[in-house]
Amino acid sequence: MSRSRPRVTPDVAPIFAALGDETRLGLVARLSGGEPMSITTLTEGTDVTRQAVTRHLEVLSDAGLVRSTRHGRERLWRLERARLDVAKRSLDQISRWWDDKLADLKASVEK
Repeated sequence: MSRSRPRVTPDVAPIFAALGDETRLGLVARLSGGEPMSITTLTEGTDVTRQAVTRHLEVLSDAGLVRSTRHGRERLWRLERARLDVAKRSLDQISRWWDDKLADLKASVEK
């Protein structure tokens, strides 16, 4: 017996929207090491300007994926893993629903 359609909470959409950009996804990947990073560090080795990185970090911050703290004159950025966990749980729920649907289809075809 299959489950009902998964309920995705409205707070998940901004996470996926923020992660839908290649540059922002790259920033999340760089921050996933756990250490806070400055704009300077985040732009090293890229063709992205500091201003563009700042704008992308603000989008990620609005989605709750990163937060910054002041350290002297610099802002250091850190990944908020709990928000990634929210997105992962949502994807896991959708995946389980599809697995159930495919099992139902298989059982129906085999009858």
